[in-house]
Amino acid sequence: MDKTIEKGISEIVSVFTDPIIVFPGGWGDTLPEWLKHAITLERLAMNMRALKGELPTGTDAEACAYLNTASLTQPMDHDWTQIYLYIAGKTYTQWKKN
Repeated sequence: MDKTIEKGISEIVSVFTDPIIVFPGGWGDTLPEWLKHAITLERLAMNMRALKGELPTGTDAEACAYLNTASLTQPMDHDWTQIYLYIAGKTYTQWKKN
């Protein structure tokens, strides 16, 4: 199989099979289902943009999930709280969650 096709298939499969990265501390199982689905869909969209030459990055939903679990593990300082509130507000608005 052509290396380009093989790489594309591998990247699409990874959208659905790669683990969701959460802050260590045991709160990963508390993520809401809608956020897990949002992560998968945002990863898929990022994968499509990467195929068009855009630099692949983590998604807003992934950042929201990580910061959500971090906030449950330990108190956040002012700067991290502002970052979390910004990314959570952006993610919740995009996925129409209250």
